[in-house]
Amino acid sequence: MAKKSLIEKENNKKKLVKKYNVLRQLLRREIKNSSRIQDKIIISERLQSLPRNSARVRLRNRCSLTGRPRSNYRDFGFSRHVPREMAHSCILPGVLKSSW
Repeated sequence: MAKKSLIEKENNKKKLVKKYNVLRQLLRREIKNSSRIQDKIIISERLQSLPRNSARVRLRNRCSLTGRPRSNYRDFGFSRHVPREMAHSCILPGVLKSSW
């Protein structure tokens, strides 16, 4: 189980990303469409003035049940331990322990 403080930090980052997402996209589009270098510099400074944690790159994928930050399956939102534990406790039907 991950520390609750880390999970809360991640939730705050998600809120910031959601809040500034439209503004970031708008500024990136302006940089792409502007032809003068001076305009690009001014717009990029505005983009840099936004909070660092409002960038989507700063987010970390975490397990939705345990909060584990590593070895996550994106499709399910679980870490690698969770499906294994579910299979052992017979929550996942048809899954057997492999032996070879």
